[in-house]
Amino acid sequence: MDRALSAGRRMDVLDIKALLITALIFVPIERLFALRPGQKILRKAFFNDLIYALFNGVPINLGLVAAVTLATSTVGHIIPDYVGSAVSSQPVWLQVLEIIIVADIGLYWAHRAFHAIPFLWRFHVIHHSIEELDWLAAHRVHPVDQVLTKSASLVPVYLMGFSSPAIVLFALIFHVHAILLHSNVRLNIGPLRWLVASPQFHHWHHAHERAAYDKNFAGQLSFIDALFGTMHLPGETVPERYGVDDPVPPTYVEQLAYPLIPKGKTNEAPFTGDT
Repeated sequence: MDRALSAGRRMDVLDIKALLITALIFVPIERLFALRPGQKILRKAFFNDLIYALFNGVPINLGLVAAVTLATSTVGHIIPDYVGSAVSSQPVWLQVLEIIIVADIGLYWAHRAFHAIPFLWRFHVIHHSIEELDWLAAHRVHPVDQVLTKSASLVPVYLMGFSSPAIVLFALIFHVHAILLHSNVRLNIGPLRWLVASPQFHHWHHAHERAAYDKNFAGQLSFIDALFGTMHLPGETVPERYGVDDPVPPTYVEQLAYPLIPKGKTNEAPFTGDT
């Protein structure tokens, strides 16, 4: 557990070097294979989302470490040592596949909860307030949202005793995949889209269109949505627009405070549960 926890401490800290490398990879890809060619690199709210990318990792990492530490020091004692030994002795590639499945099932249900429960939605709406999707948009997530969602997906992974190399490799795959899902890229993966989450799949999750509300919750495995009846992939089409009607403020500090401000103070319409 200690080795896995040590790996987890490094998972969400995104430094300037990593951000520059990500930009050098994804900006050219978005230019070459743009879903929306007219969208600017320095699009609306670009610098606001840059702040998220630079500073969000610290509170998220601290919250996740706290959640994992609490879980391993309490529930962790119930799990026999031989479980962790058996799990961590598997080939790393097999562990990574298993982690993807375990983590995405947890993420799916946590994600659904953030859409279904009004109090949680006020944190998650920050992410859905994005009106132009690209590689940087993936970082606009309220820290409370990320800590709770990642805890739901990763605490079981730590408790089961997966090895540190497998967790680190999974973290890298998940991070790159999350950026790809939000990127301004037209990518056709054919029938695989019913198995693996694609940019089209996740763009529909962000769609400001009633038919797409509360759909496509999975982070990596789209077939989970198919199993639970929440998949929305209409042919090869993509949404016309993104965002929400909620009065989400435009700046980083205001967005951090928004979920905690009483609804009457924000002139917010009543929650309808269909966003």
